Amino acid sequence: MNVRSATPEDFEAITAVARATWHDTYDELEADMIDQTVDEWYTDDSMPLEAPGTVVLVAEEDGELVGFTHAVAQGDKADILRMYVRPDRQGEGIGSQLHERLIEEIESHDVERVRSIDFAFNDTSRAFYEGLGFEQTDTGEVEIDGEYYDEAVYTLEL
Repeated sequence: MNVRSATPEDFEAITAVARATWHDTYDELEADMIDQTVDEWYTDDSMPLEAPGTVVLVAEEDGELVGFTHAVAQGDKADILRMYVRPDRQGEGIGSQLHERLIEEIESHDVERVRSIDFAFNDTSRAFYEGLGFEQTDTGEVEIDGEYYDEAVYTLEL
């Protein structure tokens, strides 16, 4: 498994991983809504690789992208905005490898804590972050296509 910094050439594969994972994970959302959201949220404009404090990593095996993560460090905290592994490769430790490398990269920005925000109904994500030592510290909500969904905010003190 190779974990490396993303390049602009990775965005097509990043979008494919995001789309497959959203469809597999978020039964609560309509398929058309998922496709529209992925098309809007997973682009080189929404994940600018060169922006200050931005870390975008990909995991690849045998030349195939199998997962990615995206975080932004600002001040004393960093937010993990995205962490996805292809559904057929989940449970193999790929997410943990991405997380480990992400924390290494984030620590170079002198942050004191890392947050992750996900749908409150995503039990798999919640268990993943709790297993890494994150604790739920807040709640929120996100609007997608006119609908509001509860979110869970997880924090890891570094």
